[in-house]
Amino acid sequence: MWTADALTLRGETIRGASDLTALLTRLSQRGAPLLEHLPPLPEDKALLSVDGGRCPEDGATVEFDPWEANAHRCSTCGAVVQGDRHRLHWTRFQHLWLAERMAHLATIGVMGRDHKAIVRAQELMRWYGERYDRFPNRDNILGPSRLFFSTYLESIWVSNVMAAAFLLREAGVLDDTTERLVAQLADAAASIIGEYNEGFSNRQTWNNAALAAIAVWFEDAALAESSVEGPAGLLTHLLQGFGSDGMWYEGENYHLFALRGLLTGLGWSRLAGVDVVQEPVLLERLGEALMAPARTALPDGTFPARKDARYGVSLAQPMYLELWELGLSWMVAAESDRAPAIASWLSSLYRLSAQAAEPFESYLHDAGLPPPPSDRPRTRADLSWWMALEMLPTLPPAEPWEPETVFLVQQGLAVLRHGARYASLECGRYGGGHGHPDRLHLTLHADGVHWLPDMGTGSYVAETLPWYRSTLAHNAPLLDGQSQPPGNAVSEAFDEIDGWSWVRGRYGAMVRTVVAGPAYLLDVTEFADAEPHTLDLPWHLAGTVTMRTPGTWKPLEDSGPWVEHADICRLDPPGPVVLDARHAGSRLVLSLHGAQDVVRGLAPGLPPEGEPTAFHVARAHGSAIRMVTLIEPVADGPGKGIAGGGGGGDVSEPATMVVRGDSIEITRHGAIDRHRMTDTGWTVEHDGEESVLGGLRAQEPEPEPQPILDLRQTTRIEAIAPFVDDAPALDGSLDGFDCANPLELDHDDQYRRSEEPYPGPEALSATAYLNWNHEALYLAVEVRKSQVYFRPRDAAPLLLDNEVDDIHSDGIQVYLRP
Repeated sequence: MWTADALTLRGETIRGASDLTALLTRLSQRGAPLLEHLPPLPEDKALLSVDGGRCPEDGATVEFDPWEANAHRCSTCGAVVQGDRHRLHWTRFQHLWLAERMAHLATIGVMGRDHKAIVRAQELMRWYGERYDRFPNRDNILGPSRLFFSTYLESIWVSNVMAAAFLLREAGVLDDTTERLVAQLADAAASIIGEYNEGFSNRQTWNNAALAAIAVWFEDAALAESSVEGPAGLLTHLLQGFGSDGMWYEGENYHLFALRGLLTGLGWSRLAGVDVVQEPVLLERLGEALMAPARTALPDGTFPARKDARYGVSLAQPMYLELWELGLSWMVAAESDRAPAIASWLSSLYRLSAQAAEPFESYLHDAGLPPPPSDRPRTRADLSWWMALEMLPTLPPAEPWEPETVFLVQQGLAVLRHGARYASLECGRYGGGHGHPDRLHLTLHADGVHWLPDMGTGSYVAETLPWYRSTLAHNAPLLDGQSQPPGNAVSEAFDEIDGWSWVRGRYGAMVRTVVAGPAYLLDVTEFADAEPHTLDLPWHLAGTVTMRTPGTWKPLEDSGPWVEHADICRLDPPGPVVLDARHAGSRLVLSLHGAQDVVRGLAPGLPPEGEPTAFHVARAHGSAIRMVTLIEPVADGPGKGIAGGGGGGDVSEPATMVVRGDSIEITRHGAIDRHRMTDTGWTVEHDGEESVLGGLRAQEPEPEPQPILDLRQTTRIEAIAPFVDDAPALDGSLDGFDCANPLELDHDDQYRRSEEPYPGPEALSATAYLNWNHEALYLAVEVRKSQVYFRPRDAAPLLLDNEVDDIHSDGIQVYLRP
């Protein structure tokens, strides 16, 4: 974001820098079709539905083409689909794309001195300014919105509109009519966005950014202060939402989304007089936030799909490259010692093979364009209008990027690297509403294969969503066939020495220890309780998996709602289980001790396709269980070597393992490694030398971040539940209820806002009565509502968002926490 004087200087810089000149030229080329004719302008509000935007034949997403509103091509089979649901799915992206194009056109208009671009940008602003209040504030899911179904989308859209208008106004080329309509739109949008504070949601970061932009436009000091420095403002998000290890508390996917919103907002805050670059504490935390995804990145350049994340998304996406371009520019300006590391990481991403740009709500710069050739990396000329105004003229020289073994304390995530081999164990915080019940999940990437992935989450409106949010869909332990209850795990140890590293995490009564050496991983999963239980340890291995252990397979009748063709093999007597996985010319062998049964079945695989994929589960029963697994990348023939471990030669024969009490012996090519747990850590005897891994730690995971002052905090209403000898009638009346202690629900702050504000207790309120006896808890709720609506039992499915249809009918939801 730039003032008039800065824009003049930036124009001179662009004309003197080859990278910036190439970017501006590419931006002008991409903007040329918009100058020839207008794309379709959506008159409707977007709608989130189960079937909109999905091919009815194979369920794949349809491609977004900003020049075609009614015919949408399947990304997998190529079929063309039509209909209102698909058009309203397209509408969401079209509104966002058009706002981006306003900023895009404004940039080439001002920096490239293109009068036609300035005219077209203002034409689009006026079109929306004249119609904004006509879009209905209804059919929302996450907060009020006119153009979309959630407030954060309105904020992303507004941020781009305000950037376009501000650029033109500062350059002195914004006409009076457009300025008036933009001001009118901004005022209305601020009212909608400002009424819906989401606290420490990643979405609130974008809400703050939009409000900061509007504050700068109106020179509104109070609005700027609340959106930047308020209890849930940008600076509080930076210091609390991004932990001391730099990672956003909801994982990499939402880290990257929140980081772009944060950087957008901080750009506006600089114009409001709060410059993060000038504050050492804020600069340090921002540096940590910029580098956190680099520390956890997988060897193939993607980020791990932890929590509610897309699977297999490259960090060399243009949208992500811009985060580090901007961060590098700010760090160089501040003379921060973070700049060399960011430059090194950014340079490594520019060397990766180019991938087609993903359609992100916050970045649609490449929408409708053919993907770049896969044999050429991305360049700085592939980036968006924002970088024309912000990035350095040239990338500084950088040392080669060398990722390291690392422990993110607040995330509770340990990444154990050896060469190109990557293993991680998830402990720490659950991760808010986007967290998964996957504490102690193990990820492994070796030999270029993602052997043990975290599959993340597919579409939020797909029926498979509950599967991806289950423990069984992860490489994480579960008890008695039930997903882990939401909760935090504790990281008890982490250390690295002599080429060995280890981590130990605890979740309730389950403990998992992972030891990584030059050639293999050792995984020890333990459980202890006074009562016997069943412990399941799933293994979602890539490729074709063969169980080398002999046994008799029988059908497993009760395998759950998502598992098909399940079989069970009872090991009698219990002995080592060997799973041999082969994929893309690579091989991985698992030797597992301590299982009594092995279950195999088919379940949804990697999203978004989710094709049925085989997986295995090691199962043991008892009150004290210990499963020990040797995980070894093995070459199939001479000269292939070990993944990331150096060596070479003929190593096609897997290692063997013997477990004797607390001692574990692993034999490879005649050499024996001896592992044992000690009071101070873990000891490995290797090649006649002893490596002692310590790093024991007793730290509870930090709670999820909370605002210093929670403006959304509701009035806590409590009621006593009287004892009754006889059960009430339970016939729709209050007969038999002791009504002496009512629970009144009639406050504004008890109303969850999504569309209209609270209409008052006369139009909507309730009184609840709770009684109990030794048989049950009894509940009656008397509701007062001006208009009551119940969906007919035989009504057709609505196929909206990811809620059951009854959410669109009057009803009562009861939550019981024993």
